[in-house]
Amino acid sequence: MQWCVQSYESVFCCCWFVCFLFFLVHLMEVRTHSLKYFFTAVSGDIDFPEFTIVGLVDEEHFIYFDSNMKKVVPKTEWMKQKEGADYWDTQSQLAAGTHQVFRNNIQVAKEKFNHSTGVHTFQLTYGCEWDDQTGATDGFRQEGYDGEDFMSLDLKEMRWISPVQQGFSTQNKWNNNRAYLEGRNITSALSALSGCRNMLGIIVFSLSVSPQVSLLQKSSSSPVSCHATGFYPSGVTVTWMRNGQEHHTDVDLSETLPNEDRTFQKTSTIRVTPIELKKNQYSCVVKHQGETIRKILTEKEIRTNRGDSVRSGIIVFAVVVLVVIGVAGYIVCQKKRGEDGQL
Repeated sequence: MQWCVQSYESVFCCCWFVCFLFFLVHLMEVRTHSLKYFFTAVSGDIDFPEFTIVGLVDEEHFIYFDSNMKKVVPKTEWMKQKEGADYWDTQSQLAAGTHQVFRNNIQVAKEKFNHSTGVHTFQLTYGCEWDDQTGATDGFRQEGYDGEDFMSLDLKEMRWISPVQQGFSTQNKWNNNRAYLEGRNITSALSALSGCRNMLGIIVFSLSVSPQVSLLQKSSSSPVSCHATGFYPSGVTVTWMRNGQEHHTDVDLSETLPNEDRTFQKTSTIRVTPIELKKNQYSCVVKHQGETIRKILTEKEIRTNRGDSVRSGIIVFAVVVLVVIGVAGYIVCQKKRGEDGQL
């Protein structure tokens, strides 16, 4: 996961173009993943780093740099484990170079707004989103000055837009010079967005966790649940098969639900009579990230709490017996005391 900033007219670009990994996932549940970067330059007398970079994947803070500590650091355990010291040294050098670019960016912006004193900020926000059901992707790239929009890239119209007068000259320069626009400006931005999408796919793929699948049943007359849990990302299919063919009769499929550890769970329940179970072979098939897990519906595979129910019944019965004995003993004692008192 390497990145760089070429100039003010280009954009922070993500490399590591391994496109085929990005499309390995063919999922059935909708989940939108996102990768975002925030580059912030600050000028003026303020107790805050002059330059910072923050990276978020699915809104989780995974990478950070600031000009005070002068190094890029991972913010998640999976990121720490993924790369070694040499990688972080290289990224720190690139970030230091980017700092110099943004130091110039904020100076240019201050001149456009005729600001010479005070505290000011220049920010580049860049990122992409990916729908893991359809494979559809979207990206954005926009600049801001002092918390207000300054310049953004319209990916549909393939042109730059500035909502403020101070940005009109740059907007017109970039949009009117088609050769420059197509040759470097837009091409650079699109390459960066493509890199972002590829990186996002790789990150999601690298964080993939396979589901644990169990067949569950409360009692011999209860429906059987095929329960898949602990998987990431969220896209999964849970299908019941009868004699090798998809079976949808008397089947209930639940929604995909989140677990506390950011993984997911999903359950499909089937109602089948003991006679049907003897005549046919039923199985639950779970597909996730290209992996297929199959559980054949047999008594050996089913996890049930029938034994627990029996044990619970025995315990309750024993408690009731003890209570009855205790009450009876108390009554006998009271009667005996009464008889002794009469004597």
